[in-house]
Amino acid sequence: MIDSMRRRLVLGSALSSLALSATWNRARAQLPSRHTRLILLGTGGGPTPKKNRSAPAQVILVDGVAYVVDCGNGVGRQLALAGVKFSAIRDVFITHQHSDHNADYGNLLLLAWESDLTHPVDTWGPPPLAKMTKAFLELNDYDIRIRTADEGRVPFAPLIVPHEISAPGVVMQDERVKVTAALVQHPPVVPAFALRFDTAERSIVISGDTAPSDNLVALAKGADVLVHEVMHLPSLEKLIASEPNAVRLKEHLLAAHTSCEDVGRIATAAGVRTLVLSHFVPGGYPYLEDAVWLDAVRPYFAGEIIVGRDLLEV
Repeated sequence: MIDSMRRRLVLGSALSSLALSATWNRARAQLPSRHTRLILLGTGGGPTPKKNRSAPAQVILVDGVAYVVDCGNGVGRQLALAGVKFSAIRDVFITHQHSDHNADYGNLLLLAWESDLTHPVDTWGPPPLAKMTKAFLELNDYDIRIRTADEGRVPFAPLIVPHEISAPGVVMQDERVKVTAALVQHPPVVPAFALRFDTAERSIVISGDTAPSDNLVALAKGADVLVHEVMHLPSLEKLIASEPNAVRLKEHLLAAHTSCEDVGRIATAAGVRTLVLSHFVPGGYPYLEDAVWLDAVRPYFAGEIIVGRDLLEV
């Protein structure tokens, strides 16, 4: 009798706790997110579409607001797969004007407008960002006019507000984040920038495409997370053998990108907490296991190393 009563009391208490927990979880779900999230949308290097990695892009979410960094091909679909609403986008950043980083700059915003975007988005990047924006609007004028009239959408052109970046320093600051740019070396593309995002909770640095850079080391000093491009030198010959412009491509890769060893050295010099490898070269063929990348970087950096993959949240 007593045991039966005790079981009922325990069960009642457990059910009460579960009910309270469920109520608390529902309440939390209705509150805005109060932490900084980083999602790698695309981690392949180069403009050629790949089976295993999407083109370069990432999104930083602060209090549920989305800051997109780079717009490689397919970035809109990657955002959808990551569960990020297009209406969450407030700012879009382009680190440099190379097609694997800007191919879907206009498309992202057009598709967002055709989804649920109704507010202006500030876009930031090197020249000719303003000219690119104008040309994209002209290219898609027919579709834009049809959808505006037929579907009752707000005018599209006023929703894109481009800002050209030509020099290092603080690029943008709002109530959630401060964004600082540093010039990096990615010949022959000039200017090319790395970007640092400082929020109340975390500091995240995106290298963009770069050869080893002292400016990047300075920008990343003490950062919580450094997302850095990476190139596996021993695998370049197989990659080059599959390309028709092999000689010129090899010259570019060696002059404009960063080896595994140097990525580790940069992270160590900057004193970052976590190093995230991304923009892999090679990013498709030849395919390299995660352990290959990790083993190549580990001797040069003692902190946490994450081998990036598409849609990974860090």
